[in-house]
Amino acid sequence: MSAPKLVATDLDGTLLDADGTVSDGTRAVLRELDARGVPVVFVTGRPIRWMESLWGEVGGHGLAVCSNGGIVYDVEAHRVRSALTVERDVAMQVAQMLREEIPGTHFALEKTGGFARETGFATRFPEVTGIPTGTFEAIYDDTVVKVLALHSELGPEEYWRRGQALLEGLVEVTWSSSYPLLEMSAPGVTKASTLAQLCAELGVEARDVVAFGDMPNDVPMLEWAGHSYAMAGGHAVAREAAQRVAPAHTEDGVAQVLRELFGL
Repeated sequence: MSAPKLVATDLDGTLLDADGTVSDGTRAVLRELDARGVPVVFVTGRPIRWMESLWGEVGGHGLAVCSNGGIVYDVEAHRVRSALTVERDVAMQVAQMLREEIPGTHFALEKTGGFARETGFATRFPEVTGIPTGTFEAIYDDTVVKVLALHSELGPEEYWRRGQALLEGLVEVTWSSSYPLLEMSAPGVTKASTLAQLCAELGVEARDVVAFGDMPNDVPMLEWAGHSYAMAGGHAVAREAAQRVAPAHTEDGVAQVLRELFGL
């Protein structure tokens, strides 16, 4: 196949190594693609606040999709370019349904300008201080791009499947953690939907995009891209959605594939 015109990659469990950093080998590949003018878009569930140390890996410029499609971030300008928020009425309905049908659920919020959490959510991470804490209703505002729901007892897959079935049509429900944490975006907002819009603005078609991912929140992107790779060791639903399997992230799998695709 001809070389892709754009690279879209998840981070944790995909591009990043076991230490959560970009290896020297992967960094060299990213710099070569940057020199060739090939856009590399980070497409991640991470909020902006967890990205600062990684912006240099895409040349300190370009665009990134954060919070599972909720935010498009202008790396060079260090500003939110666009945000797709979750309406308050919808979020309140979601919270009520989860509390009634899956008791033991507690909530937190990813916003364009930070993070806030319910008191019950805070007990899971008491060592993290300085975060606004209160009732769900009190901490909610019009800047929320992702609602997080945490359960203290259920397994992550069971919680995801129950939450997805319960909330279908209200919000997009996915997960990417090793513990039971639902990640909920506005209806129709996924990594794929926001990446597709971004590619349309750049004049790049889906068939010319290569995408990499490893978890359920990557599935829409892997299904949308013309060329897709799930990481060896990634979740089964990601491997089923992708066209091919790349070597594990601990083996610089993304970099290995990109070297082959671009003849590096």
